[in-house]
Amino acid sequence: MARSTLLIVDDEPGIRQSLGDVLRDEGYRVEAVESGEACLDFLGRKHCDLVLLDIWLPGMDGLQALEKIRAREAPPVVVMISGHGNIETAVRATKLGAFDFIEKPLSIDKTLLTVKHGLEQLELAAQNRQLREELRGQYRIIGESVPMKALRQQMALAAPTNGRVLVYGESGTGKELVAQALHLMSLRAEKPFVEVNCAAIPEELIESELFGHLKGSFTGALEDKVGKFEQAHGGTLFLDEVGDMSLRTQSKVLRVIEEQRFTPVGSGQNLTVDVRVIAATNKHLDEEIQKGNFREDLFFRLNVIPFYVPALREHPEDIPALSSHFLAEFARAYGRRPKRFSDSALEVLLKYRWPGNVRELKNLVERMVIMVAGERIERRHLPPAVHADHSRAHAAGATTSSTRPAAFTSLQEARAAYERDYILRKLEENQGNVSRTAEVLGLERSHLYRKMKALGIAVGE
Repeated sequence: MARSTLLIVDDEPGIRQSLGDVLRDEGYRVEAVESGEACLDFLGRKHCDLVLLDIWLPGMDGLQALEKIRAREAPPVVVMISGHGNIETAVRATKLGAFDFIEKPLSIDKTLLTVKHGLEQLELAAQNRQLREELRGQYRIIGESVPMKALRQQMALAAPTNGRVLVYGESGTGKELVAQALHLMSLRAEKPFVEVNCAAIPEELIESELFGHLKGSFTGALEDKVGKFEQAHGGTLFLDEVGDMSLRTQSKVLRVIEEQRFTPVGSGQNLTVDVRVIAATNKHLDEEIQKGNFREDLFFRLNVIPFYVPALREHPEDIPALSSHFLAEFARAYGRRPKRFSDSALEVLLKYRWPGNVRELKNLVERMVIMVAGERIERRHLPPAVHADHSRAHAAGATTSSTRPAAFTSLQEARAAYERDYILRKLEENQGNVSRTAEVLGLERSHLYRKMKALGIAVGE
């Protein structure tokens, strides 16, 4: 293990010599300078883990030097030393970022203990940074298709803001992944990310889950409970499947979002919070509003920045990259040798429609890693349902390729036929909702209506 480098900054040669000798005897690499200016010059040229910095220095004093050190990228730990210390100076040094404050004459035992603890904090901070980087990798949005590139670009723009986000997408597309990634890319990344599955919590418990309760406030409340809004203070609250929230709860959530304060169940005291809300749904909320199942005012509060996570069948070109990622992930998790899909197996995966989206693909890959003994996953290893879907797609493709081109008399006619089929398929995927289909296609609703009319597509078709 590499030795830690310490820098002593003191204008007294005796202190620099004696303290340096003690620290070298403990196995540290030690450098020493006589002023704040020399300290900053040293840090600009060499690496240092911890600085022992005297407050009273000629020219730039220790507190001024401390402020400049802490402004550096990845600064060293700073321990202040002084022969004229007082509480006010110690408090100021702590506020400026000093790890600790020790007085002269220096106690050798206390100095060595402070240095040890300071270096331990530095190591913990480095481990924390590494864990955050690994977490960012875990929540990486994979795919080089146009829809996924567009999604990443939108996330990069929205993440550093406090704007509320509403994530749309079918079940299994990765809406929670998007929410986690947004949080990790935001200015709130150091604060909590708290998730609430609105569909999984019974109606009679969701208020307690969101806002907390006091002991004895209702039958079964045996102790105080901190709600999700309070847990997420300073960070992000993710309301998953928000379309399944009851109207009564919706009204309370709306008030909290507007006012950033709430009252726990059974309490008469308001609590104030600072929370960014990200919501997700697999429902078409405009339809739910028309049915009276979702509040329009809450929709407008949540839908500040709308994101759409595409179904896997809309970007099948990302299946190879996703498959490779999951194969590596599960090989590590289960201690198996890396596996790969054969070309014929990958062809089947590319033709399959993936009704369960990326979650279904991930589950299939996990199954293959566990159940296939060899290093190559062949077509015969894939589940029968995937084969059956591939066979139907292959048969339909053969029929189309042999009959349809002969029916077209011009390129314009072929293009119109393809455009009509594509729009009909998107309408079917969106249950005939023209507004939602227009959003998916990137068109104005009026433009889509005109195109449908020109292609002979009835609104209810």
